[in-house]
Amino acid sequence: MLMLDLFITGVDEYSDKIFVTAGLGATMQSLGYSTGVYKPVDVGAVVKNGFIQSNDLAFIKFSDPYIKTYFSYLFKNKSAPIIAAAAEQTVIEKNVILSDFQKIQDVNECLLVDGGYGLASPLSKNFLEEDMVKMLDLPLLLVVCAKAENINNILLTINHASEIGINLRGVILSNYPQNCEDFNIKFMSRLIEEYTTTKVLGILPEFEKNLNPNDLITEILNGVDVEGVFNLRIAKLQV
Repeated sequence: MLMLDLFITGVDEYSDKIFVTAGLGATMQSLGYSTGVYKPVDVGAVVKNGFIQSNDLAFIKFSDPYIKTYFSYLFKNKSAPIIAAAAEQTVIEKNVILSDFQKIQDVNECLLVDGGYGLASPLSKNFLEEDMVKMLDLPLLLVVCAKAENINNILLTINHASEIGINLRGVILSNYPQNCEDFNIKFMSRLIEEYTTTKVLGILPEFEKNLNPNDLITEILNGVDVEGVFNLRIAKLQV
């Protein structure tokens, strides 16, 4: 079976990473690839109708109800994962995540693993998000908010990922302002590609929470090099 697995993370909580995850998932599903989204650890869950629910995974289902969604740990406290887990007297176990990932990996042609707020996010003692990326042995897509003050964190994250042996597939800039006049933002793509060895694979605008799923797919197809993201030539995208 063809497997197009990818780990997606950001450098802060304002990257709108979930729109990229949902958009890529819905796009691949619409292109005929059976797609799943796995969120190993999620925080800020809500209780609806007696059930605890991940807002991010609910949004994935809103973007395409046929996408299969999974999680290992779901916490109501909206804090760093290690703190949210401690608040519920739970320890995030790397073996649980690895076991869950292996169970669902073979049943999806495209499996997107949605991370947290960055590679240095602590999940449990001696277990950071970067350790999870390496444990799952997945290529990484970095989603970053197009803010001038982010360039330092972006370059540091990219270079650190390279230093520790993570396969960084590329970067997507999100929340890119219309009619941008800020030269720091206008030249952000160029700075990333000149000062690192990675590519900017997409630029996306700011999204509204009630965005029509079809519009989300359109934005992904127009603004993202989907073939570059998955390192795959997709016949349906050839004109």
